[in-house]
Amino acid sequence: MSGGEGGTGRGNPSPNLEWRFNQTLRNVQGLLRGRSFPGKVLLTRKSEPLNVNDSPVRSKEITRSYSENDRGDQHACSSHEAEVQSSGRTASNTILQKTNISTSNNANTPPDAKGSVSGARATDSARIAKFTKELSRPAVILEKLRELSWSGIPPYMRPNIWRLLLGYASPNTDRREGILARKRLEYVDCVSQYYDIPDSERSDDEINMLRQIAVDCPRTVPDVTFFQHAQIQKSLERILYTWAIRHPASGYVQGINDLVTPFLMVFLSEHLNGSMENWSISDLSPQMISNIEADCYWCLSKLLDGMQDHYTFAQPGIQRLVFRLRELVRRIDEPVSRHMEKHGLEFLQFAFRWFNCLLIREIPFHLVTRLWDTYLAEGDSLPDFLVYISASLLLTWSDKLLKLDFQEMVMFLQHLPTLDWTHHELEMVLSRAFMWHTMFSSSPNHLAS
Repeated sequence: MSGGEGGTGRGNPSPNLEWRFNQTLRNVQGLLRGRSFPGKVLLTRKSEPLNVNDSPVRSKEITRSYSENDRGDQHACSSHEAEVQSSGRTASNTILQKTNISTSNNANTPPDAKGSVSGARATDSARIAKFTKELSRPAVILEKLRELSWSGIPPYMRPNIWRLLLGYASPNTDRREGILARKRLEYVDCVSQYYDIPDSERSDDEINMLRQIAVDCPRTVPDVTFFQHAQIQKSLERILYTWAIRHPASGYVQGINDLVTPFLMVFLSEHLNGSMENWSISDLSPQMISNIEADCYWCLSKLLDGMQDHYTFAQPGIQRLVFRLRELVRRIDEPVSRHMEKHGLEFLQFAFRWFNCLLIREIPFHLVTRLWDTYLAEGDSLPDFLVYISASLLLTWSDKLLKLDFQEMVMFLQHLPTLDWTHHELEMVLSRAFMWHTMFSSSPNHLAS
């Protein structure tokens, strides 16, 4: 698109565009107060600008459109997309400045968005009541559950809700326990058939794969002591090997081991009280461990069913996401994109791991389950939305990146300074991703090369 499209120059965004960004920000902040945060919304234009002094409430111009077939509304955002496209870095700076992760610069951010480790919104009594209402139905309405889950799930509800969102547990209350019992027995049979056999019955490739898994398991979240317990390591090994044997198109790929850990943490939390630092493996019976393993196995399978080509030969799905991330960053923040290109930094050099491990290694482990609430709420749209989350994460440090040379950028992006992050910083990343997805997803031609 040319710089003049949408009626603005790159350096001078129109007042209407500025208003749109401010309005979108207020909408997001209102949603961050604990309201339902749908994975997709449709923004329509109001005839009069919103008063800048208005409190951040959910405005009427947001129309929910969260069915899996809601891509038909693409034309509604086309003029908005043109303005965003034509405004270049100035417009993107508006977002970045107004959603900056520094709490000192976010006077309008709701207090609960600044988050404690537990995640304030997820434990808000009104939201808990909404979750309780949805879960008490004879048949859970998954779309409503997805809308609620997008902005965080109360920790004690997480195991049941994750099973439902992934399609592992039945939405029908009467059938749920029976199906879970059957699937758990099926997992035990698979382990007996594929894992609990002598090496003499395995092929050379299977032996090599099992050895690689055995090497990778101790490397999985090494800074979390509980995961280094021999019993947990063995469970992780069984899950990964059984999954790989039953998915020969990909087999085991390094990085899949990381994807099991959020499930392990969540399903262990059903049986172990308090913080993970105080968990004891001796509090788990063999039957509990078997059920936890089975739930992890089936949920991992459901998750990866929607991204099989991420882990097949040459991992074309991940390469495709890396390409789309590069294009998205170029559209949102051209100076950063140009700086990276000038210094010869390829997105594959850092983003491949981001997509391969679904950003697990880029944020503190205690925030992973909150991030995965959004992942699972996105469902089949997760790979698409992951590109926007990654762009938001990257451009958190846009000003800093402009000052780094090639080697410094590589080191920085492979070791992001997120160790001290809280829920607040993560919510800001998700809110920016949400806004950019709203702007661009209905106009994919803006991201075409």
